Amino acid sequence: MEAPIGALELVLADRTRVPLLHDMTIGRAPGSTLQLDDPAVSRRQARISVPDETDGGPAMLEDAGSSYGTWLDGQRLDGPVQLHDGARIRMGNHELVVERRRAEEEAGRTVVVSPGESLVLPTAGGQASLASPGRFGDHPRVRSGYALKRLEASEGDRRWVLRDLESDQFLRMSSADAALFELLDGGHSLADLVREAERLGGASGPARLLQLLAELADRGLLAGVARGGTPDAAGTRGLRRLSTPREKTWDGAGDLFERLYREGGWRLFTRPALALLAVLALTGLVVFPYLIVARYGTPFVVAQKVGVGALIFVLGRFLVVAVHETAHGLTMASYGRRVRRAGLKLMFVFPYAFVDTSEAWFEPRRRRIAISAAGPISDLSIGALFALCCLGLPAGSARDVFFQLAFAAYLGAIFNLNPFVERDGYQIMVDLMREPGLRRRARAQLARRLSGGGQAQDSRALTRYAAFGAAWSVLAACFAVGMSLRYRPVLDEVAPDTVVWAGLSVVWLGVFLPVLFLLGAPVRERWRRREA
Repeated sequence: MEAPIGALELVLADRTRVPLLHDMTIGRAPGSTLQLDDPAVSRRQARISVPDETDGGPAMLEDAGSSYGTWLDGQRLDGPVQLHDGARIRMGNHELVVERRRAEEEAGRTVVVSPGESLVLPTAGGQASLASPGRFGDHPRVRSGYALKRLEASEGDRRWVLRDLESDQFLRMSSADAALFELLDGGHSLADLVREAERLGGASGPARLLQLLAELADRGLLAGVARGGTPDAAGTRGLRRLSTPREKTWDGAGDLFERLYREGGWRLFTRPALALLAVLALTGLVVFPYLIVARYGTPFVVAQKVGVGALIFVLGRFLVVAVHETAHGLTMASYGRRVRRAGLKLMFVFPYAFVDTSEAWFEPRRRRIAISAAGPISDLSIGALFALCCLGLPAGSARDVFFQLAFAAYLGAIFNLNPFVERDGYQIMVDLMREPGLRRRARAQLARRLSGGGQAQDSRALTRYAAFGAAWSVLAACFAVGMSLRYRPVLDEVAPDTVVWAGLSVVWLGVFLPVLFLLGAPVRERWRRREA
């Protein structure tokens, strides 16, 4: 549907917004409606034609005979092209974005304040303007280096997303919080803020204001206030350093995923392709359990050799991880969101790949779920493909190889779909339950209840999630133990008995440690309280 005349705006690089109300010329020459000071921009670069309201019709962009061309959404113009919401215009070293003005119930535009700037956010119907930084003290001021967006009304009350561009952390806010946030420009005293908080939230408004200021301060988003947090205890400082991921990142991943999407990846998001992937994934969920029951292969064993099987399993994991992260990146590109970086992380001694999908937080809930689900769906699909190959092969090394590859894919799917570790399944659960910080809050509440400190106002949803998470962890650990015991006789044939038992012990310890950490400390605290 065409946007009404005047509903489109041209957003410049400095976030100046120019309504498209009349015909305009763009170029380097004085007298242009929009003059760009860039040697790569021609004196007469492009024209935008805006028809009269009586005529109707869309706004059109065309090149005006420029030297290097005008580009719209990655395509060079060779004639008039219709402008639309979200269109990106490239001319010289400038990129201009076309946006439709949003109604109050819709998702709003993203307000970005780069580090080193200070932005006074607009009041209703006003315009944003730059201002010099104020003095922190009795006049709180938000520092620069953040992005703020209002999501659509279906997201619920906490539909505002604040992103710290320095730490890449996010904070969900209510409309009342966002209204107070707009006043944290250094020009309003605490007394003014308290009065506004009371007007917006009644008697509970001032308490909510203090909580908002505390949350911003903890994230280092208030000018003049150090980031919150207490120093590490001496006994945990070394473990914290060891468990802090070390990253090797690549900033060009966004270009790669966008190119892959344009050059054919978009076909994966057509309805026939999505239906085929769904059928393939469901088929694999039947075929792979049959392979295990019928003993079509043994984990980590190929041609009666553990070393060869383990090597193929590791190589299979690298392949599956590459496809998994590519699926996330392509889904981001399908929604016009850019992957800012990708790379490898090392936690303890375990490497894993990642794609930064944090831009998804500026998308509606259904799209965030789709982006999170893309990775596990790719795991299930490629696992199904390998399982079907294994099913169709006679006994031998080739069948063993495909079993290891399928096993690697399904192991990744189980791990990534686990809603109780902060992977894809957890992100899906957070969006389905509309509970930000779900895991942290649920674990804290479970620990409090197990230690005997439960409260009447505890959330039932958090309690059920935490209890189900503990049960999931126990069942997964028992399943891992049962699977390892099932294949122990086969492992005895290819490795010494002591090596087999040592390996199994390490596996069992690894799968039960999360359960021990989750349940052990609060239960021990409960016993101490009883003894006291």
